Amino acid sequence: MIAVIDYGMGNLRSVQKALERVGAKAVITQSPEEVLQAEKIVLPGVGAMRPAMQRLDTLNLIDPITDVIAAEKPFLGICLGFQLLFEKSNEGGEVQGLGLLSGDVTKFAAAPKVPQMGWNQITLTKKECPLYKNIPDNASVYFCHSYYVRPKEDITA
Repeated sequence: MIAVIDYGMGNLRSVQKALERVGAKAVITQSPEEVLQAEKIVLPGVGAMRPAMQRLDTLNLIDPITDVIAAEKPFLGICLGFQLLFEKSNEGGEVQGLGLLSGDVTKFAAAPKVPQMGWNQITLTKKECPLYKNIPDNASVYFCHSYYVRPKEDITA
């Protein structure tokens, strides 16, 4: 079972439907116990780090998230869900993230337009990553974001 964490800031049903489309059983949950019992975990998200961290804290989901990652269960952070894994963000003033990955989240400074929205070609640098299995190099991917992560080290699992 895959737990899709519902902290009130995600495109939950889209994530659940995508997982079901490839044959996975996915449950949308706010339950710390279900997160801990899940075989795999997805943390989606749309929004800003400060309210997201507040919601995770209110729902008592911070410890279960850090516990499943420490236990090396398969974990996928999507968009804000990925950004939350880092130490801090400067969105709306500095805010602490989960601190599970070294680095920060910062606003695009030199981008021609923020938020950056549209189709962009990507270059895959870690082609052995299972997430990229059926994605060709130079594939076009849709982006809608104003912030990006600056990891301090290689974060490939």
